[in-house]
Amino acid sequence: MQKAVIIGPAHPLRGGLASFNERLARQFMADGFDTAIYTFSLQYPGFLFPGTTQYSSEPAPTDLNIKVCINSVNPLNWLQVGNELRKLKPDIIVVRYWLPFMGPCLGTILRQVKKNKHTKVVCIADNVLPHEKRPGDKPFTAYFVKPIDAFVTMSEKVMKDLRLFTQKPAQQVVHPLYDNFGAAVDKTAARKQLGLPAEAPIILFFGFIRRYKGLDILLDAMAVLKNRQAAITCGDTQKTISSADIRLVVAGEFYKDEEAYHEQIARLGIADVLELRTSFITDSEVKYYLSAADFVIQPYREATQSGVTPLAYHFEVPMLVTNVGGLADMVPDGKVGVVASPDAESVANHIEELYRTGAAFYMPGLREEKKKYSWKVLTDTIRNL
Repeated sequence: MQKAVIIGPAHPLRGGLASFNERLARQFMADGFDTAIYTFSLQYPGFLFPGTTQYSSEPAPTDLNIKVCINSVNPLNWLQVGNELRKLKPDIIVVRYWLPFMGPCLGTILRQVKKNKHTKVVCIADNVLPHEKRPGDKPFTAYFVKPIDAFVTMSEKVMKDLRLFTQKPAQQVVHPLYDNFGAAVDKTAARKQLGLPAEAPIILFFGFIRRYKGLDILLDAMAVLKNRQAAITCGDTQKTISSADIRLVVAGEFYKDEEAYHEQIARLGIADVLELRTSFITDSEVKYYLSAADFVIQPYREATQSGVTPLAYHFEVPMLVTNVGGLADMVPDGKVGVVASPDAESVANHIEELYRTGAAFYMPGLREEKKKYSWKVLTDTIRNL
């Protein structure tokens, strides 16, 4: 049996990368590979992780072989793990790259592995150059890419950034569906579970709150909607609502500048149209938030790709995205949602458009488009590379 190893976050670490890697491991297992995940015993020093905790409160998955062993700041550990994998001789190593800080650690591990002259290494590059720039980004990335045989990216922007460092084989694929959070829940039941009003028009901002994701733009848009008080005849129900009736649920943990958002909310006078659930959303809660929402709003000011988009596809929730990075490539305008400019007026106008059109209009497009987002496509691409 062929062996595959995934290097990257997994339980007991939490977050989108961990969920992705665990789902990818299951697909490799379904493809007939003896599969393991090598994850971090220490992922980030505190100054790089502004959230409350790096660790999941969910039980460990019982169907996966997860080895917690990589220390991102200990060079002796890098050599030890690299030598262990060199002797293991997996046929494929899939390594995640999302932050240049990881370049020295992962680059050193993979240099040791490649000494066995057997293992092929494919990198899934989430980012090559990060959203928030730091000293060392370019040399760390240049060091990391040298032992890699091939790359997978999930946006054109990351592919362009990658080509600044290497011309090795690379292929762009769409981010697969996050189908590991369970099935959708009836909207009324989901809102009851979360303590949200059953009949209110509700939009959702989901995920870690970082500046590039544009929550401040969305808050300004909520003020536009509240002050405008425009009459909207909803496409699904033919009921007329006011734009001031629309409620925004913010579900995700602040990474920094929390006070600035609270000051903005107070200044705009929009606390009454917001529901702030700004602690980490556990895997078991995800389905309730996505199922409770009429629409998912991604008002990013810059982006490569987004893990929220495949989540919305899985739960069949129409989206608003901004025309930055690769977001609009994943969300055909007028088919599965709408594409706005990253400013408050445009976001507000397009939220109104979503309600006027109605979620039902977008369902055929969502169901057709989501067929592209297969984990088998990703593992086949990795094997072919």
